[in-house]
Amino acid sequence: MTSAPPPPTTVEPPAWQPPSRSGPPDRPQLRRSRTDKVLGGVNGGLAEYTGIDALLWRVGFVALTLAAGSGVLVYLLLWVLLPAGPDGPAVDRPAVRAKEPAAPRSPVPGITLAVLLIVLGGLALTDRFTGWDLDAVGFLGTALLLVGLGLVAAAFTGGRRARGGLIALGLVLSVAVVVAATEPFPTDAQVGDRTFAPRTVAGVEETYRGGVGDLTVDLSDVPLADLDGPLRIDVEHGIGNVEVVVPRSADVRVSVEHGLGEVDVFGESVDGPRTFPGTGSAPWTDDDELEFVIDIEAGVGEVEVSRG
Repeated sequence: MTSAPPPPTTVEPPAWQPPSRSGPPDRPQLRRSRTDKVLGGVNGGLAEYTGIDALLWRVGFVALTLAAGSGVLVYLLLWVLLPAGPDGPAVDRPAVRAKEPAAPRSPVPGITLAVLLIVLGGLALTDRFTGWDLDAVGFLGTALLLVGLGLVAAAFTGGRRARGGLIALGLVLSVAVVVAATEPFPTDAQVGDRTFAPRTVAGVEETYRGGVGDLTVDLSDVPLADLDGPLRIDVEHGIGNVEVVVPRSADVRVSVEHGLGEVDVFGESVDGPRTFPGTGSAPWTDDDELEFVIDIEAGVGEVEVSRG
């Protein structure tokens, strides 16, 4: 008696697997963190973007504030400019696509930041206990130099996120250097829009100072016939637009030192001191004798000088 042959074995085809992707993992977009934050989430967002611990970023901003006085300004600018990140921790967000295991993290950013803090601390102690007077530009310029050296080192090393964090820090320091170089914050700086409109020669001040906000100095009603000589006026402002209005017939010499933003002096872009004759029909118009000598120092914002 013969036995029946066994039934054929069914072999299931292997499940389809997506092709593996090569290359570095996706870099997150630079945003403010909603989960790792103390004030605004700027440091948490920088940490997620660069891979450098948020605590080190916080220490760095404190060091900039103590050493150069610009840490608060840079932090506020990033708070305003950076968009907020999504709600919820990163592990709860849906993955966009599969990733291969990340490459080892480069030690260059951490070493650069550590050297940066050590050098800035040494400069601060030297400035405090010796006669060497180092201003904010010196501190920030040194920090920018060290970050640049870190970028050079990162260019010759591998590893994950070797350059992104240093580039972000370099951009922050560059903005701080520009702001500090223009000396936009006098000791009596104020927050809010300010307008000055003197109507007599005696009412014109030698210096008009602003802080954060728009600053307007309207000199159009100053009687030029009462002048015994040119009025020399300094305008100093930090963040915001600066507008200076002079009489139509006044001969004016204008000098502008400016950080970021457009400069418009009587319809022209001015770089350095320039003399502009008046356009009216008064006897002092275009007589080679100045009525106003105006020096403007501004940080971030537009600068405009016009005639009333």
